[in-house]
Amino acid sequence: KLGRAVILLGSVHEDKVVLVAGVTKDLTGQLKAGDLMKQAAAAVGGKGGGRPDMAQGGGVDAGALDSALALAVPFVEQGI
Repeated sequence: KLGRAVILLGSVHEDKVVLVAGVTKDLTGQLKAGDLMKQAAAAVGGKGGGRPDMAQGGGVDAGALDSALALAVPFVEQGI
């Protein structure tokens, strides 16, 4: 069973970036998956959003995927 967690997953499919973010419900008062997704999707030239506990997004800049995924660390550090 998953404890407290913030997850950001990304992949490239047919030259497009696909992103999924999740935040466990006990952390959604401090961190929102939709907010993380907006930042990550913007980093890959796209858009995203969703609920406080789960969000989806994507973009067109596959070369920026690593940078987008790295945004999760400062996002969590600032939110906690």
